[in-house]
Amino acid sequence: MTQPITPPRRTSELVVERMEQLIRGGEWPVGTCIPAEPELVRDFGVGRNTIREAVRALEHTGMLQPRRGDGTYVRSANPFAAAMSRGASSEALDLMQVRRALESEAAASAARGASAHTRAKLRAVLDRAEAALAAGDLETYTREDVGFHTQLVAASGNKLMVEIFDGVVEAIAATHTELTATSAAHTGRHPQGHRAAIEAIDAGDAEAARTAVNHYIDELEAEIKNS
Repeated sequence: MTQPITPPRRTSELVVERMEQLIRGGEWPVGTCIPAEPELVRDFGVGRNTIREAVRALEHTGMLQPRRGDGTYVRSANPFAAAMSRGASSEALDLMQVRRALESEAAASAARGASAHTRAKLRAVLDRAEAALAAGDLETYTREDVGFHTQLVAASGNKLMVEIFDGVVEAIAATHTELTATSAAHTGRHPQGHRAAIEAIDAGDAEAARTAVNHYIDELEAEIKNS
């Protein structure tokens, strides 16, 4: 059988791919300015138009952000997280569906077999998150709350689930500050369900742990729809 002919890839597509590798690999860290256009032309060995096309493509995904008179900065290492940071509510709700599937099952698995040490780590990170929120330290609150959800998935003991969750952690952090500003920051209250999830895990009640996670995901979805 004759094999289909694969069309040659455009040079700009190859440059985009290489730039993404530089961003994901940390050679172009998030928050830093990428090299100036003449340097990119020299390093990639392509013309100015090709560089401009590639940069525009990454600006469109949200991975790069131009700043007039100041260069182009790395905005995100994850296109999905970049979409979250632009405030796309449909993508944010998609993220919540992914979180519901992962975190509810992770909590149930943790209830069935998490060690005392793992449960203690969960309680400690939640305590830190709640203390930061009460103190009005939203930066620390974001870091610790995202850490709680990461630790919750890790408590499942399922390595593949952890790897999948790692792929959306940046997206979770990207939406967290905005949601906090419109909800928890105003009420000083952590979304319900976090403490209940830990209590259910401590009690070995998988169904209660799953229900607790669904409760706080429901609350977050409501905040997104109302924002």
